[in-house]
Order: sequence, then C-alpha cells, then structure tokens
Amino acid sequence: MNLYDAALLGLVEGLTEFLPISSTGHLVLAGRFLRLEDTTFAKAFDVIIQSGAILAVIWHYRVPLVGRLASFFRGERAGRSLALALLVAFLPAALAGLVWASAIKTHLFGVTPVAWALLLGGIFMIASEQFLPRAARTLSNPEHDGLARVTLSQAFRIGLFQVFALWPGASRSMTTILGGRFAGLDARASAEFSFLLAIPTLLAATAYDLFKIRHESGLSESVPALLIGSVVSFVVALLVIRGFLRFLQTHSLTIFGWYRVVLGLLLLVLYRDAG
Repeated sequence: MNLYDAALLGLVEGLTEFLPISSTGHLVLAGRFLRLEDTTFAKAFDVIIQSGAILAVIWHYRVPLVGRLASFFRGERAGRSLALALLVAFLPAALAGLVWASAIKTHLFGVTPVAWALLLGGIFMIASEQFLPRAARTLSNPEHDGLARVTLSQAFRIGLFQVFALWPGASRSMTTILGGRFAGLDARASAEFSFLLAIPTLLAATAYDLFKIRHESGLSESVPALLIGSVVSFVVALLVIRGFLRFLQTHSLTIFGWYRVVLGLLLLVLYRDAG
C-alpha cells in the first residue's frame, strides 16, 4: 500500500465514519477500486486508521469530556452515570465481535454483503424517519444535558442496535443513532451518545487488530501509511462531525437512507457475480 492509497482511504474513513452510510462498507469498496491486495494487514489498516476519527471526536467534545471526567473522579452522579451508560452500550457489540470476528471478516467483507447491508439499512432508515418524532432535532450545543438522562435500559438497547453494525455496510453511526431514537432519546442526545460511544468502540477495535498483526512481517515499513491515513482521517472526520451536527438541526436522515438504497442497488447490479 503506497502513501497515496493510504491518504485516499483516510479520506474515505473521515468522510463516512460519523455519517450513517458505513465507513467499513465504503473502505471495502475503496479497496476494491484501488485493487489493493486482500491481506490481513489491509483489513487491519481499515480499522487502525479509525484512530484519527477517534481523536476527532475527542477533540470536538474536549470541553464536555473534561467536565464529565472531572465529575466522574469527584464521584458525582452525572459523570458516573454517563460512563456506566457508555460501558453498557459498548458491551453487546464488543462481546459479539469477539465471538464472530473471524466469521465476519471471512464472509461479510465483500461487495455483495456490503451492498445488501447498504440497501436494507437504507430502507430501514427511510421507514424509521416516518415513525420517529420530528421534534428536537437541534444539535447546536455540545454540552446539551440530554446525555445525563440516558438510562441503563436505553444504553443497553442502543448497544443491541450497535451489534448490527458488525455487518460491514450497516453503519455504526446509523444503528446507534436510530437505536437511541427508538430507545426514546431526542435527536441531539442520540447523535452525541453515538459519537461518544465511538470512542471505546473504535479504540477496542483498533487495539484488537493491532494485537493480531503485531508480529506480521512488513508492519514497521507500513507505519508511514498508517500515520498518513490516520491524520487525513482526523482532519476530515472533524469537519464532518461539525457539518453533520449543523445538518441535523433542520434535516432528517432520509437523504442518507436514499443514498444507501441507490448505492446498494447499483453495487448489486454491477457486482452481481462478485463475492
């Protein structure tokens, strides 16, 4: 993998990680477009460059995060309740990922499975927007106190939704935002909880893949590519987070649903004989 490929994959990761259109699915498609070899490192690279997206979330929410951490260490209820809610939401996908990781990477990292995930997820998004309340779409204030009211029951339901994101093309952002909405959170709290849940989820995925490839030959020579991909991912993801939050002030997720449907159908037609 050359530096140009790494930068392009970082761009794709940054653009798609926090939009409900699936970063993993788009990275699989980008890898096919660039004709990259389907090696263990290539698959791990797609996960590792998510570190840039993680840092983007941490940077964007640095002020409320510091406040929550201070509240946690002071033993205050608000800080501890959010930390526990994130842990509860994180566990279902983490446990499912440990059990099914090998099967997922063997059978679902192909164009056809990604296309079906995009298509079915898009239909679900469009249908969901017809039933979810349209009120409370404003997301302008990152210190909104809706996060303090996330219950453990709501967090667990969001975590169950996130399990579906293990299917490349489903989208972690889509499943957790809609999971939050169906659990009773407003649009602001759902999006912000989804973004914060990305921190432990993506950190765990990155650490897991780094551990698996720690002895792989050629890894040290690939450090520049990893750095380039992660830096590009950070910059682009930071811009996307800010733009997405502004977008949701006045729009629903329907347009992303239609994008998924069109892309999924197009891929099924173009790659109907592909794996």
